[in-house]
Amino acid sequence: MCVLGSNSSGGCWYSPCSPAESPQPAESLPGAGQVQCLRGDVHLQEALEGPDKSPYRQLFQVSNSRFDWWMSPDTTLPLAEKQSFPGNLTDDSLSWRPVVLSFLSSPRLHSSSDRSICRSVGRQGPCSIEAVLRVTPRFQSLNQSHLLLPHIVKGLAPPLLRCPSQRLLDRVVRRYAEVVDVGSIQMKHFSERDKLRLLYTLAVNQQPLILQMFPGTEGWPFPRYQGSCGRLMVWASSRPLWGLYGSSRGWEFIQRVDVAYQLLQITQGLGHNSLGFLLYYTRLEEDMFGLLDDQRVFITDASSIGVIDLEQGLPPDPPSQTGSGGDIFSCLGQGASPCHRSPPCSSVRPTQSLTLLCTALLPRLLLTERGAQPTRLPMEGEAEAGRLARDVPLLLGVCADPSQPDWRIMAAVGSLMDLLKPMRPCNPRYTYRYPECRYNQDY
Repeated sequence: MCVLGSNSSGGCWYSPCSPAESPQPAESLPGAGQVQCLRGDVHLQEALEGPDKSPYRQLFQVSNSRFDWWMSPDTTLPLAEKQSFPGNLTDDSLSWRPVVLSFLSSPRLHSSSDRSICRSVGRQGPCSIEAVLRVTPRFQSLNQSHLLLPHIVKGLAPPLLRCPSQRLLDRVVRRYAEVVDVGSIQMKHFSERDKLRLLYTLAVNQQPLILQMFPGTEGWPFPRYQGSCGRLMVWASSRPLWGLYGSSRGWEFIQRVDVAYQLLQITQGLGHNSLGFLLYYTRLEEDMFGLLDDQRVFITDASSIGVIDLEQGLPPDPPSQTGSGGDIFSCLGQGASPCHRSPPCSSVRPTQSLTLLCTALLPRLLLTERGAQPTRLPMEGEAEAGRLARDVPLLLGVCADPSQPDWRIMAAVGSLMDLLKPMRPCNPRYTYRYPECRYNQDY
């Protein structure tokens, strides 16, 4: 059994387990073999003290908030490369919620980043990560400011920060829930360590920030953010999409039709929303998405999502910085290889996300191994079988072709959604839109 919980000193700990152990909720917390995990996103050597009203406090400083987590038995990754783990969270030891426990980056990349930080001041062995980062010009600039300004995050690798506007950075600060009195765009209530944790997180992994900036409770397609402890962050769990692939049975194909429609709907919504932010994919892999119990599709990995402010426009694009072209923050979490940055925001087309979706995921959902849809569909879908077999490959071909003009790609996506919409199932299993789908065709 693997349990993560709080201790009397305000830190958190975990006790690892083997894949063979049963992932059932623990009856008691482990006492030996515990690994210390300090509060904050920097994982400093010194204990981080002080009041905290963040999700961290709710999760890790309340004695009855506990986790059990386990290694997936089918994982092929070594532990040094394993970044996330499935688990359960409880507030009362009676009811457990499935969650994901994830490091900001893999243990190997964390070790590589720590060595780089120490080498930047001439230390070949371990050093105080906090002490080194505190004296960097970038942090000194942040520490002297009450606002998170564009020049402070300039050159950081995450795509969220590729072309940041002041309005976007204000939203980062206002939604950053790891501090007391969250809600202000000014950082007067941030301690120095709060600012250092925020800057470190901005440099290493934008996932926890995206989940807080665009929460599912406000209609965004992201899972609920539960909190963080050290370099560990927690959010609501979902089922992977790969379990839907490969079958040509009619009812399973209809389920994939619903997922494909949701993916197209989500992708369109990221580019057209009331906030005036364009969220777009910089890359796309199947493990970026997951299914909840009510059959809703969520973006579970937001680490590769870029954001463009449509209201304030694009700032001047800085020269590309790779390798040693930036400071120590520029390539944190990316290992020893040359630092990779997303292409300039000016190169992002309105249809970039749709093209990636039609290239990487939709063919696996809508086309069988023979390249055509199954013909044995449920009774309500038989009339559409012919059109599916004929039109879906053609529409996907247009959508996936970056040489096509944007208007043609958007037209193909619209036709594809019109084709898929009437085939979506309407039954109690799909509680995210049932029973409304029985009475309202918009569902």
